[in-house]
Formats: sequence, C-alpha cells, structure tokens
Amino acid sequence: MDNDERLIENFFTAFKNLDAVNMNACYSSDIAFYDPMFELLRGDEARAMWTMLCKNAKNFSLEFDNIKNIGEGYYTCNWQASYDFSKTGRRVVNNIKAHLKIENGFITEHSDAWSLHKWSQQALGFSGWLLGWNSFFRKKLQNGARKNLLAFMEKN
Repeated sequence: MDNDERLIENFFTAFKNLDAVNMNACYSSDIAFYDPMFELLRGDEARAMWTMLCKNAKNFSLEFDNIKNIGEGYYTCNWQASYDFSKTGRRVVNNIKAHLKIENGFITEHSDAWSLHKWSQQALGFSGWLLGWNSFFRKKLQNGARKNLLAFMEKN
C-alpha cells in the first residue's frame, strides 16, 4: 500500500469513526467535492459538510474497500454508508463509488457517485420512489441540503 492509498484509508477510517477533524485533515485547503445531493462544494463548504454529517449521524456504520490506483494521482474506492435518515427515521444503505485525486499528500478532488433516486426511495419512502427521478424533486432535495449546510456553517 502506498502513501496515497494510506491517505484514502485514513480518510474513510476517520469517517467510519465519525471523526470529521481527521477526515478534513486529509483534504487540501482548496478541495473540490461533488456528489448528487450537495453538488459542487469547495474548501470550507466541503469540510463543513463532513462535520455536519458526522455530527448528525444516527445509527451509522461505514465499510469501504477496493482502493485502486488508476494513474496520475487518481484513485477509486467503494464505500457503503448505513444510517437512519434524520427527517424520517427511515434506514438508508447507500452504495457509493468514490473518485479521488491526490497531490502533495492531500486529497484535492473528491467526487462520490451514487443514485439519488435509490437514496430517496429509502430515505423518503413512497414519495421518493414516485418522484425521486424527477428533476424538480431532485432540485428540491439538493436545495434543502444546501440550505441545511449553510445554516450549519452559520451556527458553527
């Protein structure tokens, strides 16, 4: 295992332990993060998102594996988060493919690929199943996540 793979392992181990401080220590100061819910976050927004998610996690577990070097500082790995969604109490099991770029010992780019429709089915039940594919509904979910993140950042 090389140093970059250890960095990825440290990031996800910290996440498994809901340790946002050590997760964020793996990120460069100008980190660019993307996922289907929060979309593009940069720098302090990305670090605040992890802090918020770790702080609010309920009945949380995480597994990760298959860290692969795909060349030129890029890596992938698989991870699965299981938790109770705070707004509904419903159980979510989210399977995610992470894409990371590492430069100078820090993660500089991180994107997580997963199905927002599958997530909404689990988190929201019937309404998520019925509307989770709809772009208006998806935008409503994304705007709500962004609003929650900005409120969290304002408080902290």
